Amino acid sequence: MQPPQGFTFSGICRMTCLYGQVEVLGFIISQGQPAQDIFSAYTHTSLTINAVHYSMPEKSKKEIKREARALLRTHLNLEDRSWVMENFSPLCSILLLENVKSTTISFLASHPGLSTIFVQEKDASQVTSECLVLGSVGIKREKRKKGLQLTESTLAALEELVSVSCEDADGCPIMLVCGAQDLGKSTFNRYLINQLLNSIPCVDYLECDLGQTEFTPPGCISLLNITEPVLGPPYTHLRTPQKMVYYGKPSCKDNFENYIDIVKYVFSAYRREAPLIINTMGWVSDEGLLLLIDLIRLLSPSYVVQFNSYKSRNLPALTPDHVADRDGLYTKSKSRARHPGFRFPELADSLEFAEEEKDSPVLFTGHKLLSVRSEFSFRKTSRNRDSYNRIFRDLAVLAYLAQLLPPVPKPLSPLHGLTPYQVPFNAVALRVTHSDVAPTHILYAINASWLGLCRILDDVHGYTRGPILLAQTPICDCVGFGICRGIDMEKRLFHILTPVAPEELRSVNCLLVGAVSIPQYVFKSQHGLEGTIPYVTTDYNFKLPGASEKIGARDSEKEQLPKGKLHPKSKFFRKMKFLKGKEQPSQPADDA
Repeated sequence: MQPPQGFTFSGICRMTCLYGQVEVLGFIISQGQPAQDIFSAYTHTSLTINAVHYSMPEKSKKEIKREARALLRTHLNLEDRSWVMENFSPLCSILLLENVKSTTISFLASHPGLSTIFVQEKDASQVTSECLVLGSVGIKREKRKKGLQLTESTLAALEELVSVSCEDADGCPIMLVCGAQDLGKSTFNRYLINQLLNSIPCVDYLECDLGQTEFTPPGCISLLNITEPVLGPPYTHLRTPQKMVYYGKPSCKDNFENYIDIVKYVFSAYRREAPLIINTMGWVSDEGLLLLIDLIRLLSPSYVVQFNSYKSRNLPALTPDHVADRDGLYTKSKSRARHPGFRFPELADSLEFAEEEKDSPVLFTGHKLLSVRSEFSFRKTSRNRDSYNRIFRDLAVLAYLAQLLPPVPKPLSPLHGLTPYQVPFNAVALRVTHSDVAPTHILYAINASWLGLCRILDDVHGYTRGPILLAQTPICDCVGFGICRGIDMEKRLFHILTPVAPEELRSVNCLLVGAVSIPQYVFKSQHGLEGTIPYVTTDYNFKLPGASEKIGARDSEKEQLPKGKLHPKSKFFRKMKFLKGKEQPSQPADDA
């Protein structure tokens, strides 16, 4: 590849830069660096590998070619090396693209409808020798216009944020990114992370978007330290947070105060040792805007990056003056505050700053606003947005569950064939976060549910039998997630599948059940299922209190996704035993 040449593709590949230098989603990859797995999924904008200019060594052309040939010797046979060197010229880059296999990708592709996320079916009338070669790697060339196109305002914002992060005295600006849905905030964040990692060893990331999380399953507020580039959609790069709280729902519309408290709790773990990127929700109208103003005041960012588009209803410019002069949901405007500096002593107590800063309240002195004009071509519309978002949440949950399986090349194991942990009733406290459930039905709600594995400060070991029920939802650390795949009433045990390491599980003493659902694929599409499938039914009483949520698309809506897109099944899935009685039976359900 010769600058400014680019290669836009869909699919997955492992890329090694054998000679020269290239850029992918803002991350620079040079010769000698480790290979990078690149995920250009059909669910997101196609990625482009761009050749970039690099400084030439003071050597003759003959010496440069000899060096390049030596680098190829361990990768190519003599005939292929000769072909490459015939096309070689100074300032070009030589890339090795290889097929890559991973447990996560194999697990996702094993479910019906998900195998085409990465590589779409080829048109037989347009198959060329290039298509066959690229297909053997696992990729397909796409038109350049399908790749990411950054606007001038986007590039200017990125340049300023990278500059201030690398050149400031402390080098730790706090950058809050906001705007309506589907304007490119997440793509901007990935690009910014990758550009920062070109110059500094790590970047901190505060996830405040419950519905479309970047590094964790949905429903979480988390703080992460990112040290590796992100070269794909969220479900290809799940990471373990430094601190995480399971809110339990993809939206906070009915409990703003708890959301704010959790954000403050997670933010308290930020040590100001690296730049911080804050991702916010795409809900920015009415109460969502007031909540965003609260977040700006409470988190005191150095920069606010505000996305706007001619295709969507835009926010007012969130300048320091605008934020100061308007009430939020829980914070007051400058004119109504007792002190013009917006002091929040209660927040200062929760933040662990340097010793000399602890004695005084946190002072919020404003931010610099960077406006970004988005010109993304939207795949989502008001009709199919919910379907897309549900699919993305399902993919994140499936990617997390893939961590249960052994690494390739071992064959995939069905989840129902894995050995679960046995957890005594009296070892954990239980809480359903999103709905009121009668104590007599709590085990039905837990069974076959997605669980947040948490630790609370209270000692739960004083109870002899259990189950132990919490009256309120605690704000507590979440170490990971699992599935309750069965309950043994005779031995009073929960059977839980989770990829969390045993040393972390020893501290877990609380199980939280939220509104995040286990994807229907887990119930319907595991290998080896025969006969009646447990926990699945289409005969469902929707009048049952506390059980109104449905998995899948409503029959009345029949959203039409673009050709080739994933389409949710219009079926209703529910736990069989939860439907059946008003009385509590002796046993909720066996393992499934």
